[in-house]
Amino acid sequence: MDTTATHFTLALLAVLTLTLPYGVPARNQGNYYGKPIGTLTEFAHGIRGTAYAVDESTIFIKGFSYDGTGPDAFFWVGNTQRPSPEGFIVPYPEDFKGRDPPVLKAFKEQDVILRLPLGKRLRDIKWLSVWCRRFTVDFGNVFIPQNLEVPKPRVLPEFKRLAHGLRSGNISVLDAKTFYIPNLHYDGAGPDAYFWVGNGTEPSPLGIKVPNEVGSLDPLRGYQGEDIEIQLPGNLTVYDIDWLAVWCVQYRHNFGHVLIPKDLDVPPALGQTKITPPWWYNPTSSTTPDPRGSPDPDDIASNCRSFLDDRLQVRWEMKGDVVQIQLAAKMREDQWMAFGLSGEQGRSTMVGGDVVVAFYDTDERVFKAEDYYMSATSQCDGTGGVCPDVRISGHDDAQLIQGDRKNGVTTVTYTRPLITNDPIHDRGIPSNGEVNVIAAIGALNSRKEANSHDIPDKTKDDIRIDFSSRNDHACTTSLFDLPTDPGVQAWEPQMITGENTFSVRIGPTGGKRGYTAITGLPSWGIAWYVNDLLIPEIFVERGQTYTFVVEGGIDPTNPAKYHPFYITDNKEGGYGQKTEDQRKKQRVFAGVGFDAEGYPYPTAAGRYCEWVHKTVDQSLKIESFNEYLSTLRLVCDEGEPAYLNWTVAPETPDLVYYQCYTHNNLGWKIHVVDMGYRSQQNGMSSAISFLTPSILLPLMTLHFFMR
Repeated sequence: MDTTATHFTLALLAVLTLTLPYGVPARNQGNYYGKPIGTLTEFAHGIRGTAYAVDESTIFIKGFSYDGTGPDAFFWVGNTQRPSPEGFIVPYPEDFKGRDPPVLKAFKEQDVILRLPLGKRLRDIKWLSVWCRRFTVDFGNVFIPQNLEVPKPRVLPEFKRLAHGLRSGNISVLDAKTFYIPNLHYDGAGPDAYFWVGNGTEPSPLGIKVPNEVGSLDPLRGYQGEDIEIQLPGNLTVYDIDWLAVWCVQYRHNFGHVLIPKDLDVPPALGQTKITPPWWYNPTSSTTPDPRGSPDPDDIASNCRSFLDDRLQVRWEMKGDVVQIQLAAKMREDQWMAFGLSGEQGRSTMVGGDVVVAFYDTDERVFKAEDYYMSATSQCDGTGGVCPDVRISGHDDAQLIQGDRKNGVTTVTYTRPLITNDPIHDRGIPSNGEVNVIAAIGALNSRKEANSHDIPDKTKDDIRIDFSSRNDHACTTSLFDLPTDPGVQAWEPQMITGENTFSVRIGPTGGKRGYTAITGLPSWGIAWYVNDLLIPEIFVERGQTYTFVVEGGIDPTNPAKYHPFYITDNKEGGYGQKTEDQRKKQRVFAGVGFDAEGYPYPTAAGRYCEWVHKTVDQSLKIESFNEYLSTLRLVCDEGEPAYLNWTVAPETPDLVYYQCYTHNNLGWKIHVVDMGYRSQQNGMSSAISFLTPSILLPLMTLHFFMR
């Protein structure tokens, strides 16, 4: 689009956003959150906020505050005359991990979306409370008004059938920005067709484009009876428009449209409606995809190479000044696959490598292909390591085309330029001739970024590709014929009780038997070894002082060997790489100081000591950690350790974590118990000395919670 057209579109969007049709409620002038329920009445713990009915089963609380100190507090609803134990929990967050909903943490003027569970609707309840189950206390509440008319989705007619086989089922307005279009058919033959909205009695050139179901503004592909959802761009809402159409911009032709009524009262768009993209999306083709979801070798010329014992296949085709690449791998849904240029010519080198990391984002329900640069073999801390280019002031030059996941195989197609405008973070692809390439598969972390991979899951050999080739086809197996990884047994969790001094060093995570298998969290390939045990669970007493002798590295210029130690209530850690808002959600109990301007810094960084493999990682062959430790040797740099003294305060929560200041997911749990717990355990020790850790740990935890 030229500059004049761009300015015209922006101006039109502004006009549509600011000008409402006559008689339409001004729901988008100011903020519209739904039908007001009322302001929460505070009885204790600083409860504040205003509740709105978003739809029949969703409540939005604007500016919710709570001090977080209630021992067993939840959002609580019921249909008695006033809040009482005869209610039920509304879990928050909705996507919590584990069997039981988490107790509410502290909130400070935060916006909260609550979804009523078990099929309940607002008409089934009379109140919403912040309720403490343990003490049966109402900290604050709001009552649901009788005969409250809540916003509801609105069903519209189907698209008018005017051209190019366009037809659909009845279209629904799910919320103020979202349309659901079922059974959509369109032949895809329009040269410049888009979803299109605007004002007036019928579609006209005075409209704006609406992104398709995967957020793209490319011309529409063909549809063959698909159910899709699309969302209006920017601040535009359904109250600003008179029609939704499929429109050809080049020829100013209306293929079909539906009119938007003036009397809509639909839910506000607060993020509660999740767009679900189709498994297959190809903007240049209207053909039906392979029903198994397998990559079509003809999609990208006839070039194909296999990597990582045939678990990853790479297809490519050079198209002018870009190369189109398709990655397909047999892997779990929570994993990523990466492919790109080696950091050095002549061998497979990670450091200095320029790769694209592709995966399916289960939170946003979209496929992604992201440009990465690897300055070091360490987790990205926002300044270096294995980082998306955009996190280190670079530019993402990977352009997603399509993605699919079927039968355990993830397939992602993308393009990238041969030469980019980012010489620092990108390596050029020669227009002819071979270049060294690398590939890997690993687990995603909580940021949906590439975490560490296991040792077998990366390339080691000198592998070269000529991207200008036309018949480099070396793939001989189907990914769907590969067996599913059966998994292995995790090692027994380790425990430390009755100790006041702890040595803290770095070591390997133990592959598939270690960190991830024990914690359920992704790892970076290294973890804390405390008293020469892999991430043991530590028991400490309130009022006692403990010393941690920290040897995790002292040189911040070498992020792969810089792991200051700290103690927090966050099970992920990485305080130093968090934003200010993210830091506010963490409580720190030891290991972090603040300078005169309020900036944090680590206080427990000593020389670097690491348990390393004597030969190669043998975790898959070894069934106990003690035996695994015998395959490691301790290597320490010169220098002195750091000493962190921690006196456990009376108000310390029952569960905290020891972590790394600069990286995520290196540590694990510290159980905090009351004074005298150790003597009680000493009295029990002779009776339970024969128990294994798998039996002992649950017994100790149960004993602690039942005191």
